[in-house]
Amino acid sequence: MIALLINLLLAIAWAAITGSSTPDNLLFGFVLATLCLSVIRRSYGGKGYLRRSWAIVHLALLFLKELAISALKVAIAVLRPKMRLQPGIFAFTLTVDRDFEITLLANMITLTPGTLSVDVSDDRKTLYVHALDCADPEATRRDIANGFERRIMEAFR
Repeated sequence: MIALLINLLLAIAWAAITGSSTPDNLLFGFVLATLCLSVIRRSYGGKGYLRRSWAIVHLALLFLKELAISALKVAIAVLRPKMRLQPGIFAFTLTVDRDFEITLLANMITLTPGTLSVDVSDDRKTLYVHALDCADPEATRRDIANGFERRIMEAFR
């Protein structure tokens, strides 16, 4: 977040130095500042600002994709004349360990149709999830681990 603020300040400084505050010039200053920050960040050994931004975009796109797929699956399940659902609660072992990451994962699961985060264990190692169709909880665990959880770790670590 600090890198974004620095990037904006550098773009404004670019506009002040060049004497032009047109949208094109501000955009050019923003891109130039992004490149400068990526060069500087590499020397410190930190995760690049640009790389983190792309990881967050990928997480958002994954969420939108899963949202659409889940909404379609729930709609099909509800519209079937004979529902073959096996609702249930399963335990998901967490790899993420920071409060922000756990909260983000739980919210993404809850916002996805057909699933609901129920509780987090006191030791913050297990997330309990209710699924509309819990016929194969192991597959659902794999989907969460390889999807949302992996992308969260890529974006925020």
